[in-house]
Amino acid sequence: MGMIVTLKELKNIRSELRLNSLKVVFTNGVFDIIHRGHVEYLQKAKSLGNVLVVGLNSDASVRRIKGDKRPIVNQDDRAFVLSNLLMVDYVCLFEEDTPLQLISELVPDVLVKGSDWDINDIVGRDVVEKNGGKVETIEFVPERSSTNIVDTIINRYCKGQ
Repeated sequence: MGMIVTLKELKNIRSELRLNSLKVVFTNGVFDIIHRGHVEYLQKAKSLGNVLVVGLNSDASVRRIKGDKRPIVNQDDRAFVLSNLLMVDYVCLFEEDTPLQLISELVPDVLVKGSDWDINDIVGRDVVEKNGGKVETIEFVPERSSTNIVDTIINRYCKGQ
């Protein structure tokens, strides 16, 4: 079971992990309604190293990026669920629109994003590569997304009302 940590705590943990030569993998996202696609993505990310750190967009950050109707699940609940997934070691909330500050201070060995991102557009890529790390993309599970779940609910239960 993982831990929800502050950036300050995460920096101290990272120092210990570096001393023990453990490979740190970092990914980030909203993780609004956790579903199979999220779980498979996180399993694949974890397989790229020893320790998986998830940067989680705060509620305010999500609203700026995705609009006023998101997130559906608040940041404390999203962090709790993520931290209780077996493959997740640490969850760290961030308030900014991108995880650049978090990546810059953590300096993971592997930075992971979904394959919908062009590798040249991945935030923090330069920081990771400059420090000898790798940037990887992972294929998504088709037809699995929080948006699809919301659309299914609307179509099944709200149409015609």
